[in-house]
Amino acid sequence: MPTGQGDRAPRATRQRQAVAQLLSRLHDFRSAQEIHAALRRSGESIGLATVYRNLALMVETGDVDTLNREGGEAVYLWCSRQHHHHLVCRSCGHAIEITGPAVERWAEESAQRYGYTDITHTLEVFGLCPDCSAAESDRR
Repeated sequence: MPTGQGDRAPRATRQRQAVAQLLSRLHDFRSAQEIHAALRRSGESIGLATVYRNLALMVETGDVDTLNREGGEAVYLWCSRQHHHHLVCRSCGHAIEITGPAVERWAEESAQRYGYTDITHTLEVFGLCPDCSAAESDRR
């Protein structure tokens, strides 16, 4: 583990708990800057570097998923530890965990076909959620 703590679980700090509690209430991917701003608005005394460190640790432990927005900015979402994918709204960022048995089979078959082992994969599906889709239709 990069923290030099061996196999021990990371120490649960007040700041880490604040980041985790905020993320557990959100249903959309947020940047570290957005998370930091929300924590500061709620009265939490926490630095941006501390938010980044805690997010990196939470990604490493599997509690948080990350993806990159079109501009390359990393965004974060509290997720289950089970293997899953995301259906993400391009407009508002709302995200839903989804499973994809067909994707899992395709990944395994593709790896076997070319002799790959120990494979992993990620898949994010982007579209408009029902609310944003309705709002888009209303604008037309």
